[in-house]
Amino acid sequence: MRTDEQHLGIPVPSWPFTGREDELESVRGASAAGRPGVVVTGPAGRGKTRLVTEAVRGTDHARVTGTPEARDLTFGAFAALLPGTVSLHHAVRALSGVRLLVVDDAQLLDEASAALVHQLAVHGRTRLVVAAADEVPAPGAVSRLWTGELLPRLDLAPLSREDTARLLAGAALEPLTVRRLHRACRGDLRLLRDLVSALTDSGRLTPVPGTGERAWRGAPPVTPAVRDRLAPALARSGPGERDTLERLAFAEPRPLPADELDLDALERLEADGLVDVDDEGAVTLSHPLHGPALRATAGRLRARRLGRAPYAYGPALAAEQRTLERRMAEFDVRAVPTPVGEWLLEEGGPLPAGYAAVRARFARLRGELREAAAWAREGLREAPGHPGCRTELALAEGEPGEPADPDDVHARYRAVRLGAPGEAVGRLPAGSVLARHAEALARGDGTELDRAARALAGRGFLLYAAEAHAQAARAHRDPRAARLSRTRAVALARRCDGARTPALTGLLLGELTARQRQIVSLAAAGLSNREIAERLTLSVRTVGNHLYGAYTRLGTGGRGALPWLADEPGHEPPRAHAEPAGHGGHTGT
Repeated sequence: MRTDEQHLGIPVPSWPFTGREDELESVRGASAAGRPGVVVTGPAGRGKTRLVTEAVRGTDHARVTGTPEARDLTFGAFAALLPGTVSLHHAVRALSGVRLLVVDDAQLLDEASAALVHQLAVHGRTRLVVAAADEVPAPGAVSRLWTGELLPRLDLAPLSREDTARLLAGAALEPLTVRRLHRACRGDLRLLRDLVSALTDSGRLTPVPGTGERAWRGAPPVTPAVRDRLAPALARSGPGERDTLERLAFAEPRPLPADELDLDALERLEADGLVDVDDEGAVTLSHPLHGPALRATAGRLRARRLGRAPYAYGPALAAEQRTLERRMAEFDVRAVPTPVGEWLLEEGGPLPAGYAAVRARFARLRGELREAAAWAREGLREAPGHPGCRTELALAEGEPGEPADPDDVHARYRAVRLGAPGEAVGRLPAGSVLARHAEALARGDGTELDRAARALAGRGFLLYAAEAHAQAARAHRDPRAARLSRTRAVALARRCDGARTPALTGLLLGELTARQRQIVSLAAAGLSNREIAERLTLSVRTVGNHLYGAYTRLGTGGRGALPWLADEPGHEPPRAHAEPAGHGGHTGT
């Protein structure tokens, strides 16, 4: 099998199966002995095949796949499993010995194959794991698997932005590029692979100085996969439809009023899901890839006539900045739409350093430290000496001797995060989420710390919330409550990519086995797999297996994120003792 990792050129050991832990357990549980199986649905490219493959890995199973070429052949998908021409009754009997059957691309099955799958589900002797794309009609016998409640249905959600970042960790992309790719692809991993490959092959990923990362700015490459997504827009031939779509594309990032467009064409486009119209009558393109792709395929003269200069968005950009500043002053950093700033960034236009500094600070308070650093660098690219961007970059990167937080409130709150609430109690805004955290920590009240953490998370302060849960885990006397707080802290910490704080240091190591902690500590100290193997009297393969398992549990793509995990006192590697070598599987790098 050619995996997603191999397609991207990312080493397999550094990219574990990403972001589908709950779904993976659901499929495994539904397909275990004594269970009927499951149907996994979702749009094409969502990762159904990869999920199913991971779920049945290591099990004894048969596999069939629907294809367009075999759709007109009776039992075409089952040709390799059935003895020549057979009836449906004999086909069911011939497969009675198959205990686990995987059916991929079930929406493409011929009618006889679909009926066979349905009958196998009815008889119940064969466990079925069925994957079906839900964008095209499936044969009735397939859709009745879940509508008739023969099998449970798992509708696969898009991969989150955090998990997309983990997936692309080996591609060395800066976080603003990862965000853009995630938004453009809408969970379509095949399109994601296609875009990353095209950007890499065309040399359009530019190095970000001093980071080892690469950034994508400008128009998207118009690859076959992009054209496929663009086809519904490019194929519009009704009166005024293509003109309406292009006018909307060149109006981005701001919407157009409906009364400035051809209303008949607009109604048809809205009915087909190509445009969105809000309650105030503002119109935008529905797919984030349509605008840049339509602009990229337009002729030069039309682009010159419809296009706008970046400076024309100055007032709208200033309004976005004021909104972000107001939200921070209100201790509310939940995500807000910022289409103008993101459009300017993606188009490679000049981004004012003042705006970049505010975006960096907003991201930092949300716990998005790598993204905060990226916004600060964008501002410094335009104004190398800008003090706000320089301060935000230092704070996001956690440099030794970091400058004081420019906001006095957050400077006082920093004592709470360091575990010294006495310096902040009574000096933070009364009733604020920051004050609640300080007061709960001063009392050593684990329950109130958990409540403060939930309030912080509800306001978007994910890093602060992770720290409060971590402090609660240490304050609880009930081991069960401590474990729950710690689990919540781990979940939030994983969403704060790159966060390294005293409250979180060493927190994730508790997710590992004793042997994994031992090996991770040595790897974090810079030892190679072979050096670790020699020190612990293990095989290099065994060390690689333990590291691969640790990467999966820690949610990291490799060694780069390990050093800060081993800093907490009490996590020194135990003395070496022998362990049987090698259990197979992946090896480390």
